[in-house]
Amino acid sequence: MGLIENLMLGAQTAFSPEALLFCFVGCFIGTFVGALPGIGPLAAISVTLPLTFGLDPTVALIMLAGIFYGAQYGGSITSILLNLPGTASTAVTSLDGYPMTRKGRAGLALFINAAASFCGSSFAIILVMGFSPLLADVALTFNSAEYFSMIVLALVASCTLSGGSPVKSLIMVAFGILLGLVGMDLNSGTMRFTFGTLELSDGVSLIAVAMGLFGVAEIANKMASPSMQPVVPPRVKLRDMIPHRHEMRQLVGPVLRGSGLGSIIGALPGAGPTIASFMAYGLEKRTSRTPERFGHGAIEGVAAPEAANNASVQSAFIPTLSLGIPGDVVMAVLLGAMMMHGVVPGPQFISNEPAMFWGLIVSFWIGNVMLLILNIPLIGVFVKIIMIPERYLFPIIAFFICLGAYAVSNNVFDILITVLFGAIGFVFLRFGYHPAPILLGFILGPMMEENLRRALVVSRGHFTVFVERPVSAGLLACAVLLIVVPLLKALIGRMRIPADG
Repeated sequence: MGLIENLMLGAQTAFSPEALLFCFVGCFIGTFVGALPGIGPLAAISVTLPLTFGLDPTVALIMLAGIFYGAQYGGSITSILLNLPGTASTAVTSLDGYPMTRKGRAGLALFINAAASFCGSSFAIILVMGFSPLLADVALTFNSAEYFSMIVLALVASCTLSGGSPVKSLIMVAFGILLGLVGMDLNSGTMRFTFGTLELSDGVSLIAVAMGLFGVAEIANKMASPSMQPVVPPRVKLRDMIPHRHEMRQLVGPVLRGSGLGSIIGALPGAGPTIASFMAYGLEKRTSRTPERFGHGAIEGVAAPEAANNASVQSAFIPTLSLGIPGDVVMAVLLGAMMMHGVVPGPQFISNEPAMFWGLIVSFWIGNVMLLILNIPLIGVFVKIIMIPERYLFPIIAFFICLGAYAVSNNVFDILITVLFGAIGFVFLRFGYHPAPILLGFILGPMMEENLRRALVVSRGHFTVFVERPVSAGLLACAVLLIVVPLLKALIGRMRIPADG
């Protein structure tokens, strides 16, 4: 079918009453959660996963995706008005957004946020429409060796490109891979790492792990941190949002550059919207003729990172839908949600499930239009909601986490697993080990093991199968370079210090 026919097929799915309702629900929850400092879309998706079990798989994914990209909008509201970034990717927005608020231009900053976010998302959705089917066609020629190498590259990239300590990220990925080994071995039927516990024969529950690491742990970490004093948000009038003609011209370049940069970075494993927004801000500051304005209310400093982080979120669906390889940890949770609903992501997903794929694409447009409409009249509502004291908000969230863990299989054991991983995640956070890479290793680990075994069976145990095929060898070479290059840079840096001294 052609592009028009595919979009019409997707429109039939996305414009159904149920899909529209849950797209709105996802966007609303995402905006609300994005505005809550420190919670983020990962925790929200983990908590709402059990609620999707009774839904059609397409509708469930539409809602979960709406939470993901809706959080980018919501996080910017508090960054601009209160200097409280709701998500890490919107932290850079506060550098110029909050100074604009202090100058009485909060309305303009919020308009720029909404417009740039919509343009960045739209640009990336077009790329998803064009590149996902092409990438899936290429991936159909891959065998087990290439899939194994591709997963290795994705895991290494998530450790080296995501910021923070690569060694700590590698430890977290390895821990996630070990978790993925728990349960019955599909090839031999042998129980592995179950310690005689019958409930672990099917493995550790993805929902219990996700809700523990990113729900319970985040709440515990926030409660252990000193509470911030409530800040009174400024009043925003509709007429204050209308930009002048010369300001509209100033926005075109930053939005286009941010959209392009964010789309490229979002499709890379391990990068994500945080890196995209900071790189877009840095690019605008370097190319500006007046870089001294940045940090003091430059409208480009709001437009570029907002376009970049929203474009990054949408383009992250390219490798996830076409290859079955998540670009970041949030996409890993969405990938797990697809598997739990019986949907197999990968090269054959687009051809086997065209209504689902194109329905998701059309729902992205619908969701971003909803967010564009939601963010202007409901700004005051969202700001008031986030002013709810933490002593009331956190127990409510914890209650729904436990309820969701139990509802998956009506088993108290899942609640215990959730609490256990909440404690583990809290300890990791306090020692500077972010638990996000655990989920990547947990989801991709079994896929890596399956393709490793399959490739070795075909090659009769010869490991040379991974370097004989050019694509597999190239992917492994990229993974090695990602490890070696930072080590060489650090070694050269240490050698220069004594010489300079």
